[in-house]
Amino acid sequence: MAATGSEKQGAKAFYVTTPIYYVNDAPHLGHAYTTVAGDVLTRWHRQRGEKVWYLTGTDEHGQKIMRTAEANDVTPQAWCDKLVEEAWKPLWEHLNIANDDFIRTTQKRHTDRVQEFVQDLYDKGEIYKGGYEGPYCVGCEEFKLPGDLIEAEDGTKLCPIHKKPVEILKEENYFFKLSEYGPKLLEFYEANPGFIQPESARNEVVNFVKQGLQDLSISRSTFDWGIPVPWDDKHVIYVWVDALLNYATAVGYNENPAKFEETFPANTHLVGKDILRFHAVIWPAMLMAQGLPVPGRVAANGWLMVGGEKMSKSNLTGIKPQDLTSHFGVDAYRWYFLRAIAFGSDGSFSWEDFTARYTSELANDYGNLASRVAAMVGKYFGGELPASTADSDAEKAIHEGLAKAVETADAKIGEELDFQGGILAIFDFVKQVNGYITEQEPWKVAKDESEEGRARLATILYTAAESLRAVAVLLNPIMPETSEALWDSLGAEASLGALATQPVQSSATWGQLPAGATVTKGAVLFPRLEDPKKD
Repeated sequence: MAATGSEKQGAKAFYVTTPIYYVNDAPHLGHAYTTVAGDVLTRWHRQRGEKVWYLTGTDEHGQKIMRTAEANDVTPQAWCDKLVEEAWKPLWEHLNIANDDFIRTTQKRHTDRVQEFVQDLYDKGEIYKGGYEGPYCVGCEEFKLPGDLIEAEDGTKLCPIHKKPVEILKEENYFFKLSEYGPKLLEFYEANPGFIQPESARNEVVNFVKQGLQDLSISRSTFDWGIPVPWDDKHVIYVWVDALLNYATAVGYNENPAKFEETFPANTHLVGKDILRFHAVIWPAMLMAQGLPVPGRVAANGWLMVGGEKMSKSNLTGIKPQDLTSHFGVDAYRWYFLRAIAFGSDGSFSWEDFTARYTSELANDYGNLASRVAAMVGKYFGGELPASTADSDAEKAIHEGLAKAVETADAKIGEELDFQGGILAIFDFVKQVNGYITEQEPWKVAKDESEEGRARLATILYTAAESLRAVAVLLNPIMPETSEALWDSLGAEASLGALATQPVQSSATWGQLPAGATVTKGAVLFPRLEDPKKD
């Protein structure tokens, strides 16, 4: 399901990707966090009138998938099919994710192109045969450097991410000459300081590359669940080389030149910080070797923490998004994590914090404002939005507050990936409108039945309703269902058209909601929460 808007035909698409997720288990809050962030970002750009392409999908090869399938007594393909169709795709639909494509690395459109890409590198002399022995984490599908490991109390070497013992593997593999790209990468990072975000992530990657890169093993020969190396079918292509190439194969690499040219490279790769090096080191080096353009930026979000541990199935902290949406609703879920956690930083989830923010900001500030305004237009003007004819300095302050909110939110969400800052700017304006109504006291002004009194009451209520019109536009990328309900309540569909076509930049233009619009009091946007502990 994709949102629509007026697109600039012929322009390069604003191309955003999530990681493609391992299908060793069902998705949890961490997966959904990144995917919702990408959805909000792309919905925002659609409402700028831009051409947008949003890609997500699943990573289905590798030793971890093979072992998980074996543990469940099914083939790897059967396991992947089941998880994708019964868990991953349904969740993205449930969360109202408007992705344009969903790629699976077992699809022929991907596997054929991966073989072609690797064969090209081999023909160019970028790949050679050699041997390797070292610690390997199956969970990460990655050879680890000894310095990366942590030590258990008994001296066992553990993966620092999964806290599980690594395996010592010795294989004859094919290698990509990654070490040769260290200087090129450092030069690129210096010329493009915004390529890796946040700054702490950039510093980590730069320091890592400065220490010197090792050539990358790009094949495995001890198992067969993967894409065969085209010139040596005793090997399968390393799962991370396979996985990274989805960003190219999904948009027509070596298959649809027109689509590829108008989409690739990605403007933004959204990734978890634990897979940052793959995207900020290996991926651009592969593209450089192939003579392809490098992405605009790689943005690493932090980890969601529960009880001080990174949220994951292996740590028994994986929480199903449905556990929360069934209680708070989908829109509140989409809003909460981007509101509560600064993108790029680690953040802790708690039921209590979600409940407090929902009650204070969504129900009391935003939902109550919408209900009060609709009720007063109904009570004092029979549900017909009156014209504003008696503006004062109070209304001027609202106009200026809206302009500031739009400018700030557009910069922070659309450009800086500061979702929290953008949402706060919008809700600061909501608080300003609430304060305006409290100060103007329309329920007292309504007692003045003179012409001046009626004009002042009309102006107050028009100002509040027009403010809500703008808020609906600004919050639509974040809370589309609630925004649509508010849009309908304001009677905006009949006069302004579909909400999804409203540009965020021009939402500050005052006076778009016409006098005479039919305002109705619909269902409460954010109902009172029931105690989840009660039956």
